[in-house]
Amino acid sequence: MSVFYYDSFYHFERMVNDSFVAIDWSVVGRALAPLFGMDLHEDSTANTVTATFELPGIKKEDVHIDVHDGRLSVAAESKMSETHERNGYAIQERRLGKIARTLQLPQGVTVRPRWRMGVLTVTFPKATPEQAPKRIAIA
Repeated sequence: MSVFYYDSFYHFERMVNDSFVAIDWSVVGRALAPLFGMDLHEDSTANTVTATFELPGIKKEDVHIDVHDGRLSVAAESKMSETHERNGYAIQERRLGKIARTLQLPQGVTVRPRWRMGVLTVTFPKATPEQAPKRIAIA
């Protein structure tokens, strides 16, 4: 004869766990990802960092670059959309709205932005060894 203990929360826990298994996490990741891609390249020979932003379909006039308190902010707004009528249903195939990314900059640097065919490239000098973070031991 076997003894089984009744767990009042067993079925509830199983239901919650099964609901998370059914989620396609790759779709969730794409939904939470930024709306534009960014590459960050460090060139040790030129002592520079280059941030490249893909902004397809966005006009140069709708992109804003701000440097404030040691942060580089790139913001853009997509205003255009292709809307077609088909049997009374509207199909919107492009994302609209504002998007932004922020990067930490070394103190007192000058950024050099360039725009070419929907790709924004921003170059700035790397941090000097004096500006690098230092570990402090606890006494």
